Amino acid sequence: MPTRPCWAEIRTRAFEENLRFLARVAAPHANLLAIVKANAYGHSLALCAPAAVRAGAKWLGVTGVEEGIVARALCADARVLVIGGVFPGQARAAIDYRLTPVAWETWQLDELLAAARAGGLPASSLPIHLEIDTGMSRQGAGLNELASIYTRFGPGSPLRLEGVMTHLFAADEADGQITEAQLARLDDAMGRISGAGLFAEWLNVGASATLLAGKARAINELAARHGMMAMLRPGLALYGLVPRFDPPFAPEEEPTALAAARTELQPVLTWKASVVGVRSVPAGATVGYNATFVATEPMRLALVSAGYADGLDRRLGNRFSLLVRGQRAPIVGRVSMDQTVLDVTEIPGVEAGDEAVILGAQGSEVITAFDHADAAGTIPWEILTRIGARVPRIAI
Repeated sequence: MPTRPCWAEIRTRAFEENLRFLARVAAPHANLLAIVKANAYGHSLALCAPAAVRAGAKWLGVTGVEEGIVARALCADARVLVIGGVFPGQARAAIDYRLTPVAWETWQLDELLAAARAGGLPASSLPIHLEIDTGMSRQGAGLNELASIYTRFGPGSPLRLEGVMTHLFAADEADGQITEAQLARLDDAMGRISGAGLFAEWLNVGASATLLAGKARAINELAARHGMMAMLRPGLALYGLVPRFDPPFAPEEEPTALAAARTELQPVLTWKASVVGVRSVPAGATVGYNATFVATEPMRLALVSAGYADGLDRRLGNRFSLLVRGQRAPIVGRVSMDQTVLDVTEIPGVEAGDEAVILGAQGSEVITAFDHADAAGTIPWEILTRIGARVPRIAI
């Protein structure tokens, strides 16, 4: 049966090419972990995880064990890092599905330890990535908590410290001062860890902004000081969006990788809906809930099959446009749960069945996730990840 005409087209080849470009930027200083958490930033884990592996990714990053199980079914041989850690009762599943947990709480390590011993795992067979809090105060062990963590990796323990990671929470600030302070704290933590006789293989630090700001070499140097290999974990750039920096780099100071990304990265997702019908209304007609729009002249209005239940922000009513026949058609009235009304008075020939582009390109016009975010007062990550589950993702 045909479905309601609101859908997202996913260019998996563009995703693959984006990953290959980012891998070239990172080389030879760092390996990449492809972030496919939150249903691949709303693009579909089922489509993007295999695409990442086809493009050469050895590691995938997911939010939780549930998502990790799906990723394992899709990519039998990939390493799957559970960035959000395990929750109570999940350790056994993490082991059974060969997932690699991030941990920072002693209770997480204790649960993993108990499950590993119950399963008869040999010493040093369950890889763990330890997250360090270097200033974000979100997740991660503090420096004063490391001593209590060391004992979980003692002789004979089935746990193995494979990686150490942190989250650089201000990597998009061009002056880099906060990032430098974080890396100094991480260096301190690594010194304490090695001083306790523990040695990890991977130093897992930095997302898209870190990589495109040209910091792969610095991360590699920090890793090398502790006998480790560097890993960066791009997310937003994989999906074709170039991170913004605050303040923007001056043209003569812009990192080479960032400049190249503006031409090399390709948007992966195009979000579309259909025009359901077109009607003419006289001057004085009201449009939508609470009559927030009143026609000042005769108008032609197009009804589009997408609303806030699909992820189109309700705040965009009367302040944003979608694309119809390659032109911008303003949203008039409030965005409804399932539908949106557009002003197509100045766009000749619009009729039922025409495609309306919510996010993406049509003709020479483009609407980006940054455009949506700017209009709604949010960030592009939110725009992408809240595209509704009822919107089919279709590989093209």
